[in-house]
Amino acid sequence: MKFVDEATIRVQAGNGGHGCLSFRREKYVERGGPDGGDGGHGGSVYLLADPAMNTLADFRVARKFRAETGQGGAGRNKTGRSGADLDVKVPCGTVVHDVDTGELICDLTEPGQRQKVAEGGRGGLGNTRFKSSVNRAPRKTTNGTEGEGRHLSLELKVLADVGLLGMPNAGKSTLIAAMSHAKPRIADYPFTTLHPNLGVVRVGRLQSFVMADIPGLIEGASAGAGLGIQFLKHLQRTGLLLHLVDIAPIDGSSPAEVVRAIATELRNFSAELADKPRWLVINKIDLLSDEDLAAARAALLADLDWHGPVFEVSAATGKGTETLAQAVMRELEEESDS
Repeated sequence: MKFVDEATIRVQAGNGGHGCLSFRREKYVERGGPDGGDGGHGGSVYLLADPAMNTLADFRVARKFRAETGQGGAGRNKTGRSGADLDVKVPCGTVVHDVDTGELICDLTEPGQRQKVAEGGRGGLGNTRFKSSVNRAPRKTTNGTEGEGRHLSLELKVLADVGLLGMPNAGKSTLIAAMSHAKPRIADYPFTTLHPNLGVVRVGRLQSFVMADIPGLIEGASAGAGLGIQFLKHLQRTGLLLHLVDIAPIDGSSPAEVVRAIATELRNFSAELADKPRWLVINKIDLLSDEDLAAARAALLADLDWHGPVFEVSAATGKGTETLAQAVMRELEEESDS
């Protein structure tokens, strides 16, 4: 299924049913008095976080959702049936805004979380409600009120513990495929990954974490260049960033300059994102000899003045990935315990 992370929908709650104008009619009862019942309430619209969903693709086809209208009242003081509420299922991690006002309505992060987004109309009053000592035969009723209608913007931010970032062709898709059971598209040209991929990395029998492969960033991504502006938001929910860098780029570019360029894009997009823990992961070590790798690593760290954790891996052969996974698991466990 295609990954879609943005959609707009229209939700309409049900209208309330109208009150009934009726008088009791029975044999030998000349003036039975009013017996018009109230109208039923309209159904409301709710958004429900469903862990089985991982995309907003369904909303590219179905864009309008309407709850059931309440039935009108009837004679013999019968109240109309209220309309059924409507649950619209969305993926966990969906942020909902009102398009017209820009209001943040909710952020659905927990499975089963339910939020009302459109209030159903109230049922109208039947003429029985208006009977009094001075008005024994009221002919007054009220109509049900209209249900609330809203134009909603849905934005999905993937829920992952760890996010991979790096330039196109840095090897992110190969790494997530090597560390998990994810099967992303892998090819030797830029922007092979066009949507985020999620993979569950299992370290032990009861130890695992979710890793997100974000489409490659380029310089100017925070301003809309390339695909980055569409996907930087997905990294905001992650607890740890793994910054993947190609230590042997075939185009002769400087690995240090590549790392600095992406760090700049993170700062430009969000200060919160730039402050997240970020580890440097040197990839494609299988392409260099031990001596050349040591020299390239030393030059990279000196140029960056890097003082954080550094790991060396070969996503293609799997070398170093187990050590990386174990370190990430320890970090996440320590963070959850603190």
